[in-house]
Amino acid sequence: MIKGFDSSTPLTAHTAEWMAAQGYRFAIRYLVPSRYAWKRLSRSEAEAITAAGMHMVSVSQTTAQRASGGALAGHVDGESAKREADLLHQPAGSAIYFAVDYDAQPSEWDAIEAYLKAAAAVLPGFQTGVYGSYTVIEEMAKRNACGHFWQTYAWSQGMKSHYANLFQFQNHISVAGLSVNLNESYGNEGWWNTNEKPNPSLTTGDADPVIRILQEAGKTVHTEEDRNEIHRLANVLRRASGQPEQ
Repeated sequence: MIKGFDSSTPLTAHTAEWMAAQGYRFAIRYLVPSRYAWKRLSRSEAEAITAAGMHMVSVSQTTAQRASGGALAGHVDGESAKREADLLHQPAGSAIYFAVDYDAQPSEWDAIEAYLKAAAAVLPGFQTGVYGSYTVIEEMAKRNACGHFWQTYAWSQGMKSHYANLFQFQNHISVAGLSVNLNESYGNEGWWNTNEKPNPSLTTGDADPVIRILQEAGKTVHTEEDRNEIHRLANVLRRASGQPEQ
């Protein structure tokens, strides 16, 4: 179990260092449009959190019941989260959670599932997750609506899902002048920091066959200029797939 917190208040370098000194190892912060600037994660804040030795977990939330808006709301929020993640240089392969911050009922399961899947569809390269109560976590896990799960104790009647990667167990605590909610994590959180290199956008499985085709074509060209160009293109594919150049 690893100790962390979520907060709607941006951290400074000082508060990030202080929180890390208290033993917190991750901070959950918001990917939201600029009109929500009061709680929006910035690149400079992300760098300060990383410099303090903590990881970040990204969450998208504008209003508490936004996920009940179904696929259309999910598409809009997924695109917004993608823009924010790109501005932050959040590495591909990390997670973006979407909040269901209310006591959602079974009649809303279909809409919430549609919301999460629509958001995931416009977030290529990122993992997606959901924040919510025990029943939200259990139901969305069973429906394969996402791959990461952040449960809150609220509305959970004392139950904890075995699917939970993160668990929010206490709210509205003042630490270092910040109002925070306390969390713990159990692995596969999908967190990130600004020292991480982005995951390759092209897999070796896709790149290598094209490289072989280029190499075969190189055997038939007659000029040094053409051979150099084929070699250059092969190295572009190697870089894009995370392979060393040759």
